Amino acid sequence: MQKFTTLKGRAAPLPMVNVDTDMIIPKNFLKTIKRSGLGKALFFEKRYDDQGRERPDFVLNRAPYREAKILVTGENFGCGSSREHAPWALADFGIRSVIAPSFADIFYNNCFKNGMLPIKLPPQEVELLMEDAKRGAELTVDLPKECIRRADGSEIAFEIDPFLKTCLLEGLDEIGLSLQKAPFIANFEAKQRASQPWLWR
Repeated sequence: MQKFTTLKGRAAPLPMVNVDTDMIIPKNFLKTIKRSGLGKALFFEKRYDDQGRERPDFVLNRAPYREAKILVTGENFGCGSSREHAPWALADFGIRSVIAPSFADIFYNNCFKNGMLPIKLPPQEVELLMEDAKRGAELTVDLPKECIRRADGSEIAFEIDPFLKTCLLEGLDEIGLSLQKAPFIANFEAKQRASQPWLWR
């Protein structure tokens, strides 16, 4: 999994509440188990019309937000079904951090498993960042220091679970965490082979 330390980039404003995972990526794109190639389907029904043409009024279809790395949005982001394709689509588009007052629990946890940082902030602080994003400003998300630096140099602090923070900083998903125990697993297997060889036939 890609490590997350400091992210500097354009922030896209999406002032909507209750953005569900079907809006993030519609169900007809869930047939694949590959994480790549889903960026084109991100917010598909918002980005494209019935003929597949871009809707010029949608934020991610406009410069400079086509290159957005951060999304600033409203409450309860990622609600609905538990599809992991939602963070996959965001990450494949290039968005590695989502800032909102609240998230659906499953989406929130899925972000960490895919090298993304969801940040919960009070509504008034999200609104400040939303206004920055509407002006086309860049933000810097500093995970080690747990702060967001605005274009004017001011900082907004955020909190994150220490374990989840470590996983992002070291690029560890659940498989990576398991592989850290590889010597212990190998030692257990060697002992079991010796004491219970019939289990290994």
